[in-house]
Amino acid sequence: MVIKASASADIRQLITALSSDDEVARETAVARLAIIGSRAVDRLLAAYRGTTDRGTRTAILRALEPSADDRALAIAREALRAGGDMGVAASGVLRSLLDSRQAPTAAAALDALITVVTDGATEHRLRFAAGEALRAVPAISAQVAAALRELPGMADQAPEGDSARAGAEAGAVWQDALEGRLPDLPGSLREALNTYSSHAPLGGLQGLVEAVRAHEQTVGADRRSDWRTLRGALHQALALRGSRVALYDLRESLEQAAEPLPPAFLAALHAVGDESCLEPIAAAHHVAQDARWKAQLREAFQAVARRERLSRRSAVIKRVAARWGEDFKELSGARQGRARRSPARD
Repeated sequence: MVIKASASADIRQLITALSSDDEVARETAVARLAIIGSRAVDRLLAAYRGTTDRGTRTAILRALEPSADDRALAIAREALRAGGDMGVAASGVLRSLLDSRQAPTAAAALDALITVVTDGATEHRLRFAAGEALRAVPAISAQVAAALRELPGMADQAPEGDSARAGAEAGAVWQDALEGRLPDLPGSLREALNTYSSHAPLGGLQGLVEAVRAHEQTVGADRRSDWRTLRGALHQALALRGSRVALYDLRESLEQAAEPLPPAFLAALHAVGDESCLEPIAAAHHVAQDARWKAQLREAFQAVARRERLSRRSAVIKRVAARWGEDFKELSGARQGRARRSPARD
């Protein structure tokens, strides 16, 4: 198919936008490329082969799905084996190929999906996605249902209805994370956390804090803040249950903070921070440049000192005053000229 120069330029720009850090630009490009359809397939396939970034590859697969083009079979099967968000997106491409007019293509797509959904060693959410792709194939519905019953939240039956399927998918994401298999992007795990945090084992939440922190170090700076926000949400979930099992990570995060931490970190400090957190708070305040961040640190310092009933004679207060004298004046409220006493009482 011959593509006009103007259309070719548009496709090229849209494919470039699939790698954008701007979510709106990226999602707009996915939608527009999906509408363009088969005319963009060759370019999309080339772009897929030309990058190793999983986020970009996932976006390319999502753009390919509506075209139901046989040419996408090879990379869809490859991406399915790669798992994660790429695998989930690939299951959508393979679902679109189940109705291909080319019998070998349809058979290959069916085989790839069945292999995943019946493999107990495959990550839970990928098996769920493959099962969803196969729901429209009556001949194997019983086999698929039996396989899906092994997944979290689906012990009784395969879910029916959008809300039930969403709950089952969240359960699969959560179980994968507890088993050490994080999604490529933190959004789905953040949603699952909202559902499971109130009754998840505290050790499991602590393990996720450590896993997410380790993962932060492996992603680019443009995505690191999203993972850090998720880690803050995990700390807040622990704090809401009165747990200090991951307090060490809060302290280390403050000591190493080169920029303001997400609000959930401070919310957790307010709730469960103890005297061991005061020196890390002072260290963060000492290097802080952002006025709002410094004010938040002062509030956290005073909240912890007040709750722990620490006086100026307390050893930790003396250490903070000795090492960070000027900061201590601000942290304790001594510079605010208030009539009421400082939280670090005499």
